[in-house]
This record gives sequence, structure tokens and C-alpha cells, in this order.
Amino acid sequence: MAALAAALLLAGCASYKGIEPEATLRTPQSLGLSGEPAAQRLAPDWWKAFGDEQLDRLVAQALAGNPTLKVAQARLRRAQSVLEVANAATLPQVNGSFDVTRQRYSENGLLPPPIAGSIRESATLQLGASWEIDFFGKYSEALEAALGTARAAQADTEAARILLAANVTRSYIQLARVHDQLAVARRALAQREEALKLVRDRVNAGLDTALELKQAEGALPEARQQIEALQEQAQLARNALSALVAQPDAKIEERALAAIKPVPAPHAIPSDLLARRADVAAARWRAEAATHDVASAKAQFYPSINLTAFLGLSSLGIGKLLDAGSLQWGMGPAVHLPIFDAGRLRANLRGRAADLDAAVEGYNATLVDAIREAADQVATLQSIEKQRAEQRDAQAAAEGAYDIAVQRYRAGLGTYLNVLTAETAVLNQRRLAVDLAGRQLDAQVQLMRALGGGYESQGI
Repeated sequence: MAALAAALLLAGCASYKGIEPEATLRTPQSLGLSGEPAAQRLAPDWWKAFGDEQLDRLVAQALAGNPTLKVAQARLRRAQSVLEVANAATLPQVNGSFDVTRQRYSENGLLPPPIAGSIRESATLQLGASWEIDFFGKYSEALEAALGTARAAQADTEAARILLAANVTRSYIQLARVHDQLAVARRALAQREEALKLVRDRVNAGLDTALELKQAEGALPEARQQIEALQEQAQLARNALSALVAQPDAKIEERALAAIKPVPAPHAIPSDLLARRADVAAARWRAEAATHDVASAKAQFYPSINLTAFLGLSSLGIGKLLDAGSLQWGMGPAVHLPIFDAGRLRANLRGRAADLDAAVEGYNATLVDAIREAADQVATLQSIEKQRAEQRDAQAAAEGAYDIAVQRYRAGLGTYLNVLTAETAVLNQRRLAVDLAGRQLDAQVQLMRALGGGYESQGI
């Protein structure tokens, strides 16, 4: 009979037939990620590999006080509180109550005299307990969904931490790049001032004309304008760093790029990349949470069985409330069967299935972006290494050509136009050398972030 009753209950339930998620998770292998695992994972404080104590201090200040990171931490606390609520739903609930009522009883009611027509107090002191037996996983699946959401929030917090450290490091490198460009610009100004003296001497000696003098004089304002523009960039870089560390008056000493030690970088994407990325982990946990949400929504189509019990005291008149005869108790099951709900449960399940599809495709997109970012930075670093080798040769040739042009001009064997042409070439190479050095360091930072930035999954 019990089996028959159970079968009838299940047969009478609403059906979720025909409602299923559509998206599927992509695998690393399907995206061509099949290299060797990395020999060593990045340290959580990976920026210390650059060997700059001031950078270490700035990153520490940013991690301690940046408002954006605190927003992510607040979202994590929120997700953890939702997890606690979901866990509480799986446990028995116990409540206590105490009621006192003063009322006049009807003379024409159910109670006979002397109660009928009298005014009396009634009191109830009661302890009640209830527990919904989770036969079909409605609450256990909801708990797993909340756990996945909390883990995703934790991974988001780590991703925000890694991104913040990377942004501080990149801004620091940008400031060093501008510092070196300023050095190049000031050197160019000094050379042009020296050249102007030489041209004046030659004009006074009748060896050159006013044309060469005007050319030499016109080169100085352009050099000073370059210095002013770079000083503006330096101030903007300092402002960006101050904002990241949440200290408008942060003390930042200028550094040359040479003071920042380059770090070795891999020449291929490691196969364990996905285990390193906090954003990939967060997307995966969201997909896991959405999967459990779908299972919880399906469980709502089945009967819910509650066990309830109460124990307490009840009396007509407060004075007898604590008497032994005022004791009352009760217990029993309650079954709720969803037979007709105007489509509410199916609509809820369709929404959960759509959420799962969105979470899965979000994971797929994050996975594709993660692999692309790592591949881009590996390719960039490999290219910059080759570019720097070619640039060093080009700069050496340009420096030699400039020295020869100046010597020939001093000896009266060449024109000042040759000096200007050679100077333009050597300045371009000096600026390019600084830019490539800065780009290399910046790409190393971006690669370390793309490879996970030292992310380690933590338990909830």
C-alpha cells in the first residue's frame, strides 16, 4: 500500500519533461591546449620577482586599501552569508512562542457557562519544531548551488587582487618608461644646444649662413616641447599609481627601466593554465552552481514531506498555565503535492535552464579569452626579443652615423642638414630602445597575469 501511495503521489506531480539546458562546456583539448604542465607555479607575490622594493611597497599598499578590491571582498562576504542561509534550510527548525489573550466568550458559542458570557485570559507557552525531509534534493542541491556561488565569489576576489597587482606593476613600469624617455629628450636638448654653439661659431667665421643658424635655433623649442610633454605623462603616471594605492600623496621615487629586473617567461602555454586562472575558476564555479540550481528546480516538482511537532502548555487563565494538566503536545507528517500551479514550476525551471546555458557559455568565453591572452603575450615577448636584437644593431649604426655627421660638419666636409638627418635617426632609435624595454616588462606582467598570477583555489 505504501508503495502504491508513493507511486500515485509521484504520478500526480507536475512534469518537467522537455525542459533541458542546451549549452555544453568546452574542453581545453578542443581549443588546442595540449602542452606540458608548467614546471613551477607562480608565487602569489609574483611581482617581487622584479626585484624592486618600492614596487613591492606600492603593491602592498594597493592590496590593503584599494576600494575596488574591497568591493569584491564585500561580495564574497555576501555570497558566504547566502551559503549559510542555504545550509540552514537543510536543518530542523525550532521556534518558541508565548501568547496571552484576554477576551469575552460568546454566550451563544460552543463553550457552556460559566465560561460563556465571561471575560477571561487564555495563555499558551509552546515549543514547535519542523523539518522538511529532503528526499528529492531540493535543499541539498540549493546548498550546493550556494556553495558554488560562494566559491565563484572567492575566485572573483582573487582575480581582482591579481588584476590590481598587475595594474600597479604596469603603471610603475610606465612611469619608469617615461623617466627613460625624459632622459633621452634631455640628452637630445643638450646635444642641440651644443650644436647651436657650433653653428654660431661657423656663422661668425663665415663658414655657414643664416639658414643653418635658423635650423639649429628651431630645433631647441621642439626638444623643450618634447620634455614638457613627457613631464606631463610622468605626472599622469604618478597620479594613476596614487589612485591605485588609494593614497593621493603617495611618495614615489622615479626609477629607470634598468632598475627593474626582467623575469624569465615561458615560450609556450602550459597545459595546466586553466587551473591557474581565477577568472576561469570563477566561471566554472558559476556553471556548477547553475547546474545545481537546475537540479533544485526539478526537485520542486516532487512532493515535499514535513515532520512537525509541538510541546507546550495551554490554559484558560494564566494562573493554571504551569499546572501539569496544562501540558499539550502533538506530532505528525505533512505532505505537499504540486498538482496544478498554472505553469509556475515549469517557468521557474526554464529560467534556471537558461541561467545554466548562460553560465556555461560564459565559461566557454572566459576559457577562450584566457587562452588567447596567454598566447598573445607569449607571441609578443618572442617578437620583442627579436625586435630588440635588431634595434640594438640599428641604434649602433645610427649612433655611428651621427658621430660621423658631426665630425664632418666640424671639419667643413658636410652640411648641417646631414647632422639633422643623422640626429633624427639616432633619436628615433633611442626612443625605440626605451619603448621596447618598457613593452617587454609590460608584456611580462601581462603574461604572469594571463598565467594566473599565483592564483591558488581556497576552500570555503
